[in-house]
Amino acid sequence: MLYPMFAMVLLTFFVGLIALKARFAAVKAKDLKPAYFRLMETKDSETLPERVAVTTRSFNNMFEAPILFYAGCLAVLALNLETMLTIITAWAFVLSRCWHAWIHLTYNNVIHRMKVFMLGLIFILTLWIELIVLSL
Repeated sequence: MLYPMFAMVLLTFFVGLIALKARFAAVKAKDLKPAYFRLMETKDSETLPERVAVTTRSFNNMFEAPILFYAGCLAVLALNLETMLTIITAWAFVLSRCWHAWIHLTYNNVIHRMKVFMLGLIFILTLWIELIVLSL
């Protein structure tokens, strides 16, 4: 369970670096003023560059549903309930999050992204069901 969690941490840092790069590029191109980052709000006449919005949202996504993944993995480790099935489910979730991030950061089709997001949620739910069954 430790390796899938570490993979999620790496993915989070990778997406964060992409978001940071987009922010620096927008400021350098004068598409965004550095003052935006004080409150993460644009003024009435300003618009947030799409690339900055997409990469920021993708980075924020790394702290939403994955929290349930981390909690489930830590519970599996703490209760010493790690099995091949829990490991496979954890890796499946990580792969779904990689796929989700790739869609979000490339062609950003909302329907595709939603389907992969839902798949990831199914893996989290499966992990938690496994955890409950194994703890009985």
